[in-house]
Amino acid sequence: MTRRRIVRALAHRNYRLFFFGQSVSLVGTWITRVATSWLVYRLTGSALLLGVVAFWGQIPTLVLAPFTGVLVDRWDRHRILVWTQAFAAAQSLALAALALSGVITVPMIIGLQLVQGIINAFDTPARQAFVVQMVDDPDDLPNAIALNSTMVNVSRIAGPSIGGAIIVAVGEGWCFLIDGVSYIAVIFSLLAMRVTTAQRRRGAQGSVVEEFKTGFRYVSGFAPVRTALLMLALVSALGMPYTTLMPVIATQTLLGGPSTLGLLMTATGVGAVTAALYMASRRSVLGLGRVMVMATVAFGVGLIVFGLARSMWVALLALPVVGAGFMIQMASTNTILQTITEERLRGRVMAFYTMAFLGTAPLGSLLAGWSADRIGASSTIVAGGAACLLVAGWFALRLPALRAQVRPIYVERGIMSAEQAANAG
Repeated sequence: MTRRRIVRALAHRNYRLFFFGQSVSLVGTWITRVATSWLVYRLTGSALLLGVVAFWGQIPTLVLAPFTGVLVDRWDRHRILVWTQAFAAAQSLALAALALSGVITVPMIIGLQLVQGIINAFDTPARQAFVVQMVDDPDDLPNAIALNSTMVNVSRIAGPSIGGAIIVAVGEGWCFLIDGVSYIAVIFSLLAMRVTTAQRRRGAQGSVVEEFKTGFRYVSGFAPVRTALLMLALVSALGMPYTTLMPVIATQTLLGGPSTLGLLMTATGVGAVTAALYMASRRSVLGLGRVMVMATVAFGVGLIVFGLARSMWVALLALPVVGAGFMIQMASTNTILQTITEERLRGRVMAFYTMAFLGTAPLGSLLAGWSADRIGASSTIVAGGAACLLVAGWFALRLPALRAQVRPIYVERGIMSAEQAANAG
């Protein structure tokens, strides 16, 4: 019974197609991520340049996402995804061609990272908003979001380990080539979907600028949405740059190589998958605010322990906690936003979610690279963990007031009864 509850969203045909196609593609994506980090560090030996490359790969999301969210609400989300996956495949194949020919340089990597960032600025909000269209029963939406996170993090386990082995055996170029080919799976799954005319239909309600203003007013004016996004943005900017500094920790602190880097990233993925399965087993969105606080505390403590680790076994014990903490915080935010947001605003809200999750990361990566050059990678990670603990405390203080504002929406949508809301208040 529990197993059936965990995978209930897979009963929906379109979602099932997407889940399995994306699962293959995401393994390739994580292979490329570990290969890109290792290649940049091998070419430069610079923590700062690791941050610079990450910055250029993620900054387009921060700049473009508010406007791409408007387009996601106006255009056919299914077709957007087909095109973004095709362009992402071409980007990975370009990386492969340059690396395998031996002419690749850091400026080339930065340029192609910038291209990928532009693709992601369209792809991520479209993918998040399209989940609702792939799942016919709204009660299965939280499960679908949690299964998405499971899919991402299972690939995080497999991808880096495979990538590390491929780098050792034949070099980074083959990693990029495998990633490019893996996009065939998700493109095929998208083309095989049955999407109705009603699901495709989108309409412009005004100018792009006016629709952007409408979305911004909603996000900035409704405290539960604003606070959840701000918390995610702070945690992403202050805590997540530890992934950028992984090659430094793997080589300088733990005295390893690409296989060590793969193991560290795999350990993070193990924790994240465990957390995603917990999220998938939950029956309701109720109680997720408290879960977000506890998850952020776990994330911060895990980062501090990882930053202080001087042996492989301590690092491998800390990183599952790190992976689980961030995954739960991110998935809980996604679930709450998807639950309380009106359909007409969904693309724009998920674009701001994308900004909070991915768009703030380039600033954090740049700051982390600069900080690691001055105080060291380990101290930078510890400082990020401490900052996340402060963010968790701030959100915990706001939580009672936020719950009071969300309860009427939950009652309206049948998530809780009026009696439950009155007793909770």
